[in-house]
Amino acid sequence: MQALGVIPARLASTRLSRKPLQLLGGKPLVVRVAEQVSGTRVLDRVVVATDAPEIVAAVESAGFEAVLTAVAHESGTDRVAEVAALPAFRRYDCVLNVQGDEPFLSSEALTGALFRLTRDGDDIGTAAAPLEGDAVHDPSRVKVVCDLRGRALSFSRSPIPFWRDGGVAPAGLHWQHIGLYAFTREALARWGTLEPTGLERAERLEQLRALEHGLTIGVARLAEPAEPGIDTPEDLRRAEARWTVTARGT
Repeated sequence: MQALGVIPARLASTRLSRKPLQLLGGKPLVVRVAEQVSGTRVLDRVVVATDAPEIVAAVESAGFEAVLTAVAHESGTDRVAEVAALPAFRRYDCVLNVQGDEPFLSSEALTGALFRLTRDGDDIGTAAAPLEGDAVHDPSRVKVVCDLRGRALSFSRSPIPFWRDGGVAPAGLHWQHIGLYAFTREALARWGTLEPTGLERAERLEQLRALEHGLTIGVARLAEPAEPGIDTPEDLRRAEARWTVTARGT
């Protein structure tokens, strides 16, 4: 099956001004994400979907594809759906929404999300990584709980499940959601027809809309912890430090 990766990027970020164009290792963040996703060689094609000509210019100058989309989209997935519907991209069987603030996304996460579609038959595929310690209480790290088949039951910025007995929760209880979604074409088209829901509005998590409307989200569980996405200036400083260490190591 042919897989298209779409990276939604908009300038109007509330917690980190002009986030896609903030520099990471000397390049715009959105370019770093495109480099990372393309470098995994999991996807057949990668394109950035944005409402800003500045982002188009930055992406194209780095040698990647970009499409200028409508400004009024309420979510990144709505922006992804607009691109996937264009004639140039209709031949792809699977469409991946790769969040534009995930510069350290692994090939295991991408492959795992795709397998949830092609092997396990879910409507949507995503990934999660082990989460422990103080990070469990960090609202910028979205948590996910799953059923015994690996399908998501809920997502939250709060620590879920809640460890009632107090003290340190056992290892393997909490999982951090990774910022990507793999869609069948049918699921992506249906997503665009769904009304936003109360849970989505409360948590500001668009994946809750899919769950409330009955779509299945399969979660590939990764072996190693993952970095959170970049939402704040502090996140960007932390990512820059990691980038510097990684660059020195190579």
